[in-house]
Amino acid sequence: MPPSPLLTPLAAAVLHVGDPERILQIECGDGEAALFLAREFPSARVRGVDSSEGRVRQAGARIGLDPEGRIAFKQGNPRSLPFPADHFDLLAAVDAHPVPGEAARVLRPGGFLALASTRAATTPAGWGGKLLRRRLARLGFESIWTEAAGEGSFSIHRLRGGAPGLAL
Repeated sequence: MPPSPLLTPLAAAVLHVGDPERILQIECGDGEAALFLAREFPSARVRGVDSSEGRVRQAGARIGLDPEGRIAFKQGNPRSLPFPADHFDLLAAVDAHPVPGEAARVLRPGGFLALASTRAATTPAGWGGKLLRRRLARLGFESIWTEAAGEGSFSIHRLRGGAPGLAL
């Protein structure tokens, strides 16, 4: 099944992140993007976090039969993610900005940060995007790919310190 047009930037972004084992999507909303990531990476464990308890319930209701527990949703604040340090290979954000320090904390060295926008021609966009890129760079992220996709765009950043040779 092709991704929703709103997920086109995320679908284009994940072509550049290798084969992650553990994925986190922040501000996951109704879970559509997290479910897409679970389909795209069938051996990965996918977690979605959202600040709204109602959206977490809504996303959880969409899981269906998942006997292996590959996908789960949790209420949480992007400023203090409810996950251990160095846990994820990929952190995805669709129309949301991660808190750079928390992104660096929960990603493993060499992990990827995928930022996708369904509306902006560049991601992250504007003055806030400029500040976000600067903060990410200070924390050891390198920008490795930025591109327009569908009606939006995406950017991929990699946390330094990982093994060389991962797909870029």
